[in-house]
Amino acid sequence: MLRITLGDGKVRDYPEGTTFAQVVQDLGGRLMSEALAVRFNGKLMDLAAPIPADGRLEILTFEDEDGREVYRHSSAHVMAQAVKRLFPGTRLAIGPAIDKGFYYDFDPEQPFTPEDFDRIEQEMQSIISADYPIVRKEISREEALELFSGLGETYKVELIEGLAEGETISVYQQGEFIDLCAGPHLMSTGKIKAFKLMSLAGAYWRGDERNKMLQRIYATSFPKKSMLDDYLYKLEEAKKRDHRRLGRELGLFVVLDEGPGFPFFLPKGMIIRNELENFWRQEHVKAGYQEIKTPIILNRSLWEKSGHWEHYRENMYFTTIDEEDYAVKPMNCPGGILVYKQNLHSYRELPIRLGELGLVHRHEKSGVLHGLMRVRAFTQDDAHIFMLPSQITQEIKGVIDMVDHFYRLFGFSYHVELSTKPEKAMGSDEIWEKATGALRQALEEKGMEYKINEGDGAFYGPKIDFHLRDSLDRTWQCGTIQLDFLMPEKFDLTYVGEDGEKHRPVMIHRVIYGSLERFIGILTEHFGGAFPTWLAPVQVRIIPITERHHGYAVELEAGFREAGLRVESDLRSEKVGYKIREGQLQRIPYLLVVGDKETENKTVSVRKRKEGDLGAQPVAEFLNRIKKEIAGKVVG
Repeated sequence: MLRITLGDGKVRDYPEGTTFAQVVQDLGGRLMSEALAVRFNGKLMDLAAPIPADGRLEILTFEDEDGREVYRHSSAHVMAQAVKRLFPGTRLAIGPAIDKGFYYDFDPEQPFTPEDFDRIEQEMQSIISADYPIVRKEISREEALELFSGLGETYKVELIEGLAEGETISVYQQGEFIDLCAGPHLMSTGKIKAFKLMSLAGAYWRGDERNKMLQRIYATSFPKKSMLDDYLYKLEEAKKRDHRRLGRELGLFVVLDEGPGFPFFLPKGMIIRNELENFWRQEHVKAGYQEIKTPIILNRSLWEKSGHWEHYRENMYFTTIDEEDYAVKPMNCPGGILVYKQNLHSYRELPIRLGELGLVHRHEKSGVLHGLMRVRAFTQDDAHIFMLPSQITQEIKGVIDMVDHFYRLFGFSYHVELSTKPEKAMGSDEIWEKATGALRQALEEKGMEYKINEGDGAFYGPKIDFHLRDSLDRTWQCGTIQLDFLMPEKFDLTYVGEDGEKHRPVMIHRVIYGSLERFIGILTEHFGGAFPTWLAPVQVRIIPITERHHGYAVELEAGFREAGLRVESDLRSEKVGYKIREGQLQRIPYLLVVGDKETENKTVSVRKRKEGDLGAQPVAEFLNRIKKEIAGKVVG
């Protein structure tokens, strides 16, 4: 008998030869229709596979990230099968699942066009309706080479040739279609319910521009049509909310040919930026941070000592001053370290928290530049915390609390990833394990769920990354906490301990906004340009009905400005309806219409964004309402 421990901790016994699908059937309920694959003893496996040994079983559905990946990777196989049926001379490359969908790279005899999508989708539906079992087979390297050579699949042959001698290779077959694949997959093609082909793109084989350009078809799939419809709606909504378009329309920022990747902030964009910076400063003062400013250009020797010269040089800009090499800073940390070194510190002073809104420059290829989301110059809301080893966990927890406070203010939910040692890194495995363990301990003491992101740490230390989720269900990596035992060693940082001797502090690097520019881009799309009143460049616009009401409008404007509001009067000779529509297009939170009645009674007729006409209110009442909304930083 095989002993299986389920996700809820219950233990069940099954005869040898039992498949995971039979376990799901035995458990019954919704799992019978929702199960896609399993994770057994930490390994992803097919539902159709027999249980190999005693172990812990987790049944994966579309709710699980790995479950979604299995679902969409199987969808990619269905798309590839449809393409091979319709275009038999096409050679297959690779077809992985990606966030929100999947793609497959093809080498067709004649290029595909979007007009081919309908035919491919119809053939995919035919394959799904046939409900072919998706069968895994394991074959030798030699058998695999013979099979795919016979099929003329030269890209598959190249992949197989790159595998180790004697290695067992898996293939998956559905109907007449067979593909090289590690799996796992769905049990049958009929499991796929709703799908759509999205776009075409070029892609070099293996991502190498020296190789042939292939055609990539992007697509997506979901277990319910309603989920697909919701996804497509959000995609259309995202186009409407594109921060590049809204940036121009609302007068927030521009990126010009004279400075690709170097954004210009316009007056209204600067208001948003300044409000975010002011909030950042207020919260950091409360949390015991001291603000600093460090130079943008520093000597090469500093970057050699920090490791950036060796590990990050391809992303940096350089200049020569007085016949010496200098670099434009890509990160703020070496400057913060130099500030710490200006004084001899006692253990009684620690932790020392130094915050900096520091402008950094990083070279990005022109093809990846994208509005404010991917730029070459940006402001990081950096802070560097220098502390005793005994303070590590508490300080990390303090940063987690601050990140949570910031993100919740803007209405973002988020998930957390713990990123470990990358291939290109400084320091010993022992130091990395110590640092990673400290981050893990802080997360677990906070009771936070987190995902391990293997090999994605900074070159000088592991990190906690915060991925926020916006109103369109997209995720963005913004905040990060990096624990560093190496920089204090490289820069010989010390403090005087209780014993009167010098000791080495530990260092945290952290950001919350991440890049201020990128965060503004995210906020623009999250709110669709309709910023909360406290962030809105114009909070109130006063609209007089006729010219004789201009005097009252100007009087109100002066009073509101005196009260600290960002206000303007629309004194143009246009109809009121036109002015209101324009104010709505500008996403102004409050439009105040004033005519004879309002002038006589010292009131304002209030129109609130989203809520519409709220009727007449005394000026003092409206002023009290909006000031309270701004002070509370209300979102919505």
